[in-house]
Amino acid sequence: MMQVLFAAEMQECDRATTERFGIPSLELMRNASTAVAAFVRMQFPRARRITVLCGRGNNGGDGMMAARLLAASGLDVTTLLLGAPAGLKGDAAQAWLELTSPAHGIIHAVNAPEELARHNGALEADLIVDAVLGTGFKPPMKGLALAALAWLKGSVAPILAVDLPSGWAADETAAALTTPVFPADAVITFTAPKPAHVFGQLTRRWDQPVVVTPIGSPDAAVVSALGLSWAGSALSLVQAPRAASANKGNFGHVLVVGGSLGSSGGKSGAPSMTALGALRAGAGLVTAAVPAPALALVASVATELMTWPLIATASGQISADNLAPELVSAFTEGKTVMAMGPGLGQCAETIKFTTGLLSATKMPAVIDADALNILASKPVLLAKLAKGRTLVLTPHPGEMARLAGVTTAEIQANRLEIARDFAHRNAVTLVLKGARTLIAHPDGRVAVNTTGNPGMAKGGSGDLLTGMVAGLLAQYPREAALAVEAAVYLHGLAADLAVREADEHTLLATDSLAQLSRAFRHRPLTFPTGGQNRYVWYQGLPTNSPAVASREAPE
Repeated sequence: MMQVLFAAEMQECDRATTERFGIPSLELMRNASTAVAAFVRMQFPRARRITVLCGRGNNGGDGMMAARLLAASGLDVTTLLLGAPAGLKGDAAQAWLELTSPAHGIIHAVNAPEELARHNGALEADLIVDAVLGTGFKPPMKGLALAALAWLKGSVAPILAVDLPSGWAADETAAALTTPVFPADAVITFTAPKPAHVFGQLTRRWDQPVVVTPIGSPDAAVVSALGLSWAGSALSLVQAPRAASANKGNFGHVLVVGGSLGSSGGKSGAPSMTALGALRAGAGLVTAAVPAPALALVASVATELMTWPLIATASGQISADNLAPELVSAFTEGKTVMAMGPGLGQCAETIKFTTGLLSATKMPAVIDADALNILASKPVLLAKLAKGRTLVLTPHPGEMARLAGVTTAEIQANRLEIARDFAHRNAVTLVLKGARTLIAHPDGRVAVNTTGNPGMAKGGSGDLLTGMVAGLLAQYPREAALAVEAAVYLHGLAADLAVREADEHTLLATDSLAQLSRAFRHRPLTFPTGGQNRYVWYQGLPTNSPAVASREAPE
């Protein structure tokens, strides 16, 4: 599990690394700068002219040491220190000494905002490295840093942010800021991500890299009370090879319950996509229980899918007559996980069926769409349903607002706190969908997902996710928390892969299905060829991942 640390916890980690584990802070800085320099060469291989902007703190020290390494490798490096060298202390002072004695590349100290104009030639670089402000920054940005931001507007070069784009507070959980911040086309941080790394839109585009690299702190020093982790850590659960003797009975049987079809229209596509998601996620068997009028349409989506006709109302929704004990026993027999809600509808008969079926069964259940809205009006029942079973709710913000009894705006303003509290109080696993989907567990832990893109904002995406969650729960019933996190991560990753071959406007939810195989093979931890540094990709896709087709590296 990869934890997310508050800024103060990161500082305590660094202190413990030095004081408890005997690793000098200067060694950490050297490791950080080595990782930055290696990342520059890997991610921006065509960059020959590099400008490094440095503050006077340890973030600036990382930049100075990286500048020295890049210059020593033969690149044309200009380093601008924002402030007087006389103000440097500790490791940053040592970094300046090593950069300047002897000089590695062109080096200037900028003491006043008006002096920046003298260095406009540095804006013509192939890459600019922002090492001005780091984890210790507290808003607002001012002085030379603010002046440098205005000065940077004269450049079209890509920008690599060291630790954080200058102007971002490490503990910020907002997606975007209204205060001034440096733009970034890539971000590299160290040891562990901070809240801004997993919640903030730090780069100019959603698919640009945000990576973290270890620099020497032992695992015992990485301690957090935040209770927040990265969902991508769960990917390892699904990447272990299956036993040679495996059979379909080893991977569970998912029951999808939903759909409607009548003279006034219906929703047969929703349960179809849920069933496809469960199949593609690896469930051994999948059965779709849908109203009889919708059965033929649902059955046509995949020959591997089994179906069960449910008695329908005159309007084509599921009738409460299906609650007859012998019928419930027949269509639930042998099923290990239930996915309920896609395309269900909310007529009185269907409401009675939904609440009755959930009350009559104890198998793990994934609740989505109309089933969520039905339970939103029955909070007492929801609390009862979660006892003795794994119950996963997958609301979008509007559905979450109904569940929590607040407005959608309140949900979006307090996603982390509301998700954590709701999951804990109701003993459920809550998947709060949206940009940076949250997976909140009953024990108070929360994982944040960093895959996904704007092309997913289209009908059917949530239905597919419901099926994938159910499919992985069927395979890993004893590791339910990791199974849900892995499903959410894979769902977004498959869409990220799909949109590389399409467009954000034209992407369909089912386009992602074709990319699930590549998503399962994805390795977010990479080791660049010929180097010892390793990088965990929280955002973006490494070009050398098995999931990513060969492509030209960015300029």
